[in-house]
Amino acid sequence: MPNYVHGIVWIVDPERAHSRAPLQRPAQSLGSFIAGYKSAVTKRANQMRGAPGIAVWQRNYWEHVIRTAQALTAIRQYIADNPARWELDRYNPAAVRRDPLASDLWGLLQGATL
Repeated sequence: MPNYVHGIVWIVDPERAHSRAPLQRPAQSLGSFIAGYKSAVTKRANQMRGAPGIAVWQRNYWEHVIRTAQALTAIRQYIADNPARWELDRYNPAAVRRDPLASDLWGLLQGATL
């Protein structure tokens, strides 16, 4: 998307993981992971555009725990299809209407079904 990023972060219990990367650091928190990602992307983006110190990100982020295979499948499909739905995106100033799939997905995440 031109103004935001979707992602799925897998949090793996190291006690139950089948293999570990040799230099893997212990998990701290989702917040520290997001902060590190934003920091790395900001540094690289500002280097590429020759604009050090310029803000790239909004202050916070949205999160949701994906609890079912059905929700994971729906979220993956939504992320894959999302760029083609930009004309319906609520953050697009030129949006032609609200995206019905966005509200369906939110309903699924709140416990309803698609």
